[in-house]
Amino acid sequence: MSLLELKDLHVALEDGTEIVKGVDLAVDTDQVHAVMGPNGSGKSTLAYALMGHPSYEITQGQIFFDGDDVTEVGADQRAQRGLFLAFQYPHAVPGVTVTSFLRSAINAIRKAKAGGEDDPIPVKEFRTELLAAMDRLKVPRELASRYLNEGFSGGEKKRVEILQMAMLKPRIAVLDETDSGLDIDALRIVARGVQDLVGPEMGALVITHYQRILDHIEPDFVHVFVGGRIVEEGGPELAKELEAKGYEAYAEVEA
Repeated sequence: MSLLELKDLHVALEDGTEIVKGVDLAVDTDQVHAVMGPNGSGKSTLAYALMGHPSYEITQGQIFFDGDDVTEVGADQRAQRGLFLAFQYPHAVPGVTVTSFLRSAINAIRKAKAGGEDDPIPVKEFRTELLAAMDRLKVPRELASRYLNEGFSGGEKKRVEILQMAMLKPRIAVLDETDSGLDIDALRIVARGVQDLVGPEMGALVITHYQRILDHIEPDFVHVFVGGRIVEEGGPELAKELEAKGYEAYAEVEA
């Protein structure tokens, strides 16, 4: 069994509207999976449902993580197990600095791994790791003392999302249109940050509309997502085919 497995997953909004209509997907460490689809196809709904967002109801099917059924598990417990979501539109958190947020998140994960016993990361170790990751991702050091995402540019928000990923060291990272709104330089930095982390300890599920981020993060598998379903699967060549031909060919499959 792969580290993350979705089996016949159906997801609906709070009003009962079904958005995800039966998805089977398996993602393991040392793999990059790209989910590509047009706007409104349900990609972000899939990402939120994976993370346990309370506004999205799993009406059928199951989510397995490391062999355990986590379909009914809360978002905090999914994060503690090693699931991470980088948002398309990261929210500002006034009053909470980037440093404070990251230290609290790391300590929550360490506490869960220690069976509920406090096991805070030593301050020196945290600071060394944080500054090294910020330099690597070209995140200005002054952002560490600012409130999370408050007044940040689009590129800064996305870099801080990847900074969170680098610090939290998840086992599976889900990136929901992380390329949205990035210029080419920021895209390269963010993509390199993700690519450097994918390996024996982490796999990635990259959700995107465009192929351009996949020029910098080469996927092992590409899944075409239309109308709430995966309608075709292939290797990296499929992403280039989509970029050239678009999604119109899949309209009949959706119908």
